[in-house]
Amino acid sequence: MLYCVDMKSAMPPSHSTAETFGYRSVDAAERQGLVNEVFATVAERYDLMNDLMSGGLHRLWKDDLVTLINPPRSDARFRVLDLAGGTGDVALRVARASGTGTEIVICDISPEMLDVGRRKVADAHLDGRISLVEGNAEQLAFPDRSFDVATIAFGIRNVTRIDAALSEMYRVLRPGGRLLVLEFSHVDVAILDRVYDLFSFEVIPRLGQLAAGASEPYRYLVESIRKFPKQDVFADMIRTAGFERVSYRNLTGGVAAIHSGWRI
Repeated sequence: MLYCVDMKSAMPPSHSTAETFGYRSVDAAERQGLVNEVFATVAERYDLMNDLMSGGLHRLWKDDLVTLINPPRSDARFRVLDLAGGTGDVALRVARASGTGTEIVICDISPEMLDVGRRKVADAHLDGRISLVEGNAEQLAFPDRSFDVATIAFGIRNVTRIDAALSEMYRVLRPGGRLLVLEFSHVDVAILDRVYDLFSFEVIPRLGQLAAGASEPYRYLVESIRKFPKQDVFADMIRTAGFERVSYRNLTGGVAAIHSGWRI
């Protein structure tokens, strides 16, 4: 069953506090709209964008994520919530790695990203196992304790109220359920950090201009990585949301990290 949500009622109350949008400071009430514009612009080339931003490594990182999800290969019922997964890249991998009992629900705030995902899911003939729902991670329209795993890949840094999204993911997980967050992070290897900065700020926007005809969305996405909390700080945020056995694993020297937490 799908639980759809009216997006206006799902938006959190307006706040007058300032939030970051890349390196800019904007009113919190404006931020979500600005983020939505970015993804409306890049939706058709989002998977290409991840190739550009990670040098193709996001494919290996997502394989690691699916291994940790560990979906059953049987017909046993198993439900996965994939937040900010509009284009279906993670959901399709989970479906292909699992048995017929695994159901994946993609929830994304961007209708443009979901349009891309619907086409990919239909082309893969997996629309019977993958559902796509428009919704806000800060106010999920799903019942309490309704998923075995909640994932979000390269999306949590685009959420305005990360604490609210983490609390919502905790709410919809069953006891014994697992949260897995794959996100670009902070490099912890000397020299690699300087090389990565040069690649991020000089090369990626230019590649975005060449490949997608726009450099500004890519510049925001790079800046949003730098503004995202470091690994230990984000792990503490996950604990504050109620998760236990919280851990993280750096990937490629900290270019990305997978964070894990359990609802006990």
